[in-house]
Amino acid sequence: MKILLAEDSAFARQLLRDSLIAGGYEVVLAEDGERAWHALQGPDAPALALLDWMMPGLDGLEVCRRVRAAAREPYVYIILLTGRERPQDVVEGLAAGADDYLKKPFDNQELQARIRTGRRMVELHAQLVAAREALREQATTDALTGVANRRTILETLGRELERARRAGTSCAVVFADLDHFKRVNDVHGHAAGDAVLRHAASTMRSTLRPYDLLGRYGGEEFVVVLPGCDVAGARAVAERLRASVAASAAVVGEASLPVTCSLGVAVASDLSGGDRDRLLGAADAALYRAKQGGRDRVVVDGDAGPPDAESSPGKKRRDER
Repeated sequence: MKILLAEDSAFARQLLRDSLIAGGYEVVLAEDGERAWHALQGPDAPALALLDWMMPGLDGLEVCRRVRAAAREPYVYIILLTGRERPQDVVEGLAAGADDYLKKPFDNQELQARIRTGRRMVELHAQLVAAREALREQATTDALTGVANRRTILETLGRELERARRAGTSCAVVFADLDHFKRVNDVHGHAAGDAVLRHAASTMRSTLRPYDLLGRYGGEEFVVVLPGCDVAGARAVAERLRASVAASAAVVGEASLPVTCSLGVAVASDLSGGDRDRLLGAADAALYRAKQGGRDRVVVDGDAGPPDAESSPGKKRRDER
């Protein structure tokens, strides 16, 4: 475990350093408060800090206050080193954000015991953060494919449309539906169908920009949110998605299953406007025309397509998978 030791006295710093190293810790040294504060800013910053109260520049209390105001994660456990013994001084140190304090001259056994306590607290906090992130992942991610779930897609699309409206830019949405997916389940079984869904999701995700969002809308339907994309850009992205899925078969056991998808595209711009539901509806209708046109193709809202004589897009697609 890495520990920051901030102490302006060279003699005390050497004693503490030797004691910490003997305890098996990696020690990062700082001679004043400014260096201590800087050492706590990096991505690999120590999770436990020993701070002398009185230091040149920033004192230990000010470093504590800055660390707590920054509220960085993982949590930094701070032990304040002080020669002060008045109860009000201890209260002041704890109020500034210190977790514990150690009086000078320190006893080595007490030092090690307090550090062990700090280490347990840091590890417990890390476990809590990991559990929180796991819950967040479950709440926002489709468990089967690992992409965003429907709720996350809808929330993200709403935010991106509002951002596009304020900035006067475009936002596109792509509906993608795997062709003849019901046949995969019927012939090869649902486990094979799950493998095909995972393969398609992974393939599409690798094609997108880092700030695009791919999500599973339901069944074999996926939705892609493309911030800043106009019609030409969205069409090009959809064509890449289609081509990437068609180019790589899903391997299921010893079988290699070809996969294609049909895609519908709709774009909201500062000129056309459009709320979330209308945009999704337009992309869904374009997807229906792609299915009617022969599948494994891209249709953009506004493109010509086969007439819809009898059925709604959603019902027709479900019947023809």
